[in-house]
This record gives sequence, C-alpha cells and structure tokens, in this order.
Amino acid sequence: MISPDAPKGLWSWGYNYNGALGQGNQGAGTHLSSPAQVGGIITWSNVAGGQASAIALKTDGTLWSWGRNTDGGQLGLGDIISRSSPVQIGTLTAWSRITGGRFHTLTTKTDGTLWSWGKNNFGQLGLANLVLRSSPVQVGTLVTWSSVAGGNYHSFALKTDGTLWSWGGGDYGQQGLGDQGERSSPVQVGTLATWSSMVAGSNHSLALKTDGTLWSCGLNNYGQLGDNTTINRNSPTQVGTLATWSSIAGGGRHTLAIKTDGTLWSWGRSFEGQLGQSDSINRSSPVQVGTLVTWSSVAGGSYHSFALKTDGTLWSCGWNNWGQLGLTVSGGHRSSPVQVGTMTTWTKVATKQYSSFAIGS
Repeated sequence: MISPDAPKGLWSWGYNYNGALGQGNQGAGTHLSSPAQVGGIITWSNVAGGQASAIALKTDGTLWSWGRNTDGGQLGLGDIISRSSPVQIGTLTAWSRITGGRFHTLTTKTDGTLWSWGKNNFGQLGLANLVLRSSPVQVGTLVTWSSVAGGNYHSFALKTDGTLWSWGGGDYGQQGLGDQGERSSPVQVGTLATWSSMVAGSNHSLALKTDGTLWSCGLNNYGQLGDNTTINRNSPTQVGTLATWSSIAGGGRHTLAIKTDGTLWSWGRSFEGQLGQSDSINRSSPVQVGTLVTWSSVAGGSYHSFALKTDGTLWSCGWNNWGQLGLTVSGGHRSSPVQVGTMTTWTKVATKQYSSFAIGS
C-alpha cells in the first residue's frame, strides 16, 4: 500500500494544444508520450480534466487551472485567455471537490456550497439561465452539496442526504429525469436518498447506491450503459443485479468499473481497445478485464482508459494518437492494459479527451 505521507507531485502527458498539460508550453510538437511533472510542487491533492484543460486542488485548499479557456472561461480566471501553466483561481483556501465537463467546471467548498463556471449554452452551470461565467458563481444557496460530476453539457451533484440532482443538456436522457429536456437549475433524480457516488461520461451517466448496485442512463449507442442493449435510457436503469460495485468511470462512449473484490470490468465502445479486452469488440454488458483482483480506481478518456492497482502502479489501454497512454510512444492502439512506466507511488489518475494527469511521487 502507498504511504499517506508519499509526495504528491502532479504529472501530465498526452495532448497539449492550448497548454492542456500545464507544462508552460503549447501547440504542435509539445505533446508528451510519457508522464512529466508539472512544476516542482508536491502539494497537489486532486486533479480533474476538461476539454484540453484541467483543474487541480492543493493540500492547502487552493484551486488552480490551466489549458484551453476560449469557450466561455472554463478556467474560472475572469477572462477567456488560455494558460499553459497552473494559475490560482482567486485566493480562497476552502475548495473541496472538483470536476471538469466539456467546457464547464463544477466545484464544492468545505462549507457545502456548490459553484460553477464556463460555458452555459444548455444550462449546465445550474444558475437558472444560459449566461456563461468566467469566474466561479454559487449555485443556489444550499450548503448540503457533497460531490459533483460533469459531462459534455450536463452536470450531476450529490447532497449530504444521499439525494442525486442533475441539470443541463438532456437530449439522450443523460440527466436521468425521465425525458430529454434541458434544465438550467438542479432537479432531483427520483426520490431516493441512497446514492453514494456518480460519474458523467460524454453523454451518459452512472451512479452507485449505498447498497452497491450500479445504475446508468443516457446515450447507449455502443452499449455503454451496460444493460445488455443499445437503447438510450432517460431514467436510471440498473446494470445487472449485482450489489458489489465500488468504483466507476465514464469515458467518451465506454464505461469502467471495479467491484469490491478488486476485479476490473468494462463495457461499451471498444474499437480503439479502450475496454482492455484484447480485441476491438463492443460490449453491452460488463465483462471482466483479465483475472486480477488488485485494481483500486479507474478513469476514462475519449477513447482510452486508465486503472490503478493497489500496489500503486498505473495501467492504460486504448487509443494513443497523442501519447495519452503514457507509454513513451505516440500512435497505435493498446487493447490490453499496459503499465505506465515503473513507478509504484501513483495515488490518483484523471483524463478527459486526450490529456492525462496523475498524482504521485
């Protein structure tokens, strides 16, 4: 197991247009096919990817962003200027949870308030209007929000009472509200208060309940909902009957999950090998990746996937056109998990589109 005192350096690799990797450069020829440390700071606690951008938390509670910023101010810096190095958002030290959507960002503070900024053409900021924001704006006045998730143009949040809420674009039913309408303010998903976590893929959504069951809704053209069909769902539908799911991630058109026994499962689109099944066959139901029982967390990009093991090693598979798999080369697919370097001190991994990020020593 990784020591809780391990240094928390931030690393990035893959697509770097608009400074997406935070390495102080951008443009053609600056993409990275191996992890490179972002600065020399070792006080990062979390990172989330956006569309050629990223947002990260430090252990002191400060919030930082970098990358593309021309689509509505998704960096939260009060302008629409892209940045190639991390820039602090305001001066507060009270940020707690973060997520990046396509061109919007959502966060919570330690006081339980919810904040958003960026593009807002579908109401994905939850501010009861369609006005974009380039600086953080509080969503309502409640102080009971606990976590957030952002998709292409839709958003999810959990409250401390276990209720699930969604808003934004709903053309595929990804809000889980029983229709394909748009919402510009948070609306409760059903009436249950037994939700424990949720994630948003590009246009599909997944959520776990406290009983260990897994539920999905939204676009299902490649079977990414895992319900053994390719039918879109506008309300949460249970994935199988098992109650042993513990961790989930949504990619562009695929899904990854880990069970309580440490096994890794995948389903959805596999043309680029992102399911890790050693082939390019789409799956509409969960299929185990190999036989190992040592997986701890997962992350999904547009056409690639990452998974961490309990020994602190990092593994990737899928499309590698920008070096986003971190395997020292760009180009080619990997249809089975391949270890990223030799480090055994990775603690978190995040990816969106074609840029990849991880925290470790």
